[in-house]
Amino acid sequence: MARPRNQAERRAQLIDATVGTVVDLGATATKLRDVARAAGVTPASVLYYYADIQELFAAVFERSAATYFVSREEAIAAADGPVARLRACIHSGVPWPGEGEQSTRLLFELFPVALRQESAAQRQRDFVRQQTDLYRQVLELGRDSGDFTLTGNPSALGRSFVALEDGYAMDLLVGSVTAQDIEDRLLDHARTVTGSKAFVAGPAPRSEG
Repeated sequence: MARPRNQAERRAQLIDATVGTVVDLGATATKLRDVARAAGVTPASVLYYYADIQELFAAVFERSAATYFVSREEAIAAADGPVARLRACIHSGVPWPGEGEQSTRLLFELFPVALRQESAAQRQRDFVRQQTDLYRQVLELGRDSGDFTLTGNPSALGRSFVALEDGYAMDLLVGSVTAQDIEDRLLDHARTVTGSKAFVAGPAPRSEG
């Protein structure tokens, strides 16, 4: 690994090495020496920046969650209107093959860190709240515009979407559903909670003109 110019760069390189190692080996099998080997440094060098492997895992989760959230936020902002925005919110939360599935697998691998480290637990709570708020904002937009007739409180409905995403993502990771299955089921949920027939399974309809 090339010599970094500063501590921030070194930390970023160690996080990158950890991401690749966790995806390859799984979090439970990843040891400090594995990360050091992937980064091209000694274990002692890793410990200069992180107290232990759990602290490093927490840093990886922090960055991965932030990156995942920003990508969802951008996808929603690029959509026009409540229906398109809710579709974008749903689509961006599905672990599609490739980078999406890998990101989801990484976050699930690292979830146990939140059960043992309070700072990681707080980040997990914040992560769920941020995603719930994305849904809440879109649902409120549709309610206020008259496009949606909501069946409940927007915050509670938003949390139900996030819970469904998490449960279906685990189903995908163990091979019992596909990414398209997940999107179709979430669209069914959207139709139920919004009262809008615009949410049908499959790709979003193309606008005319």
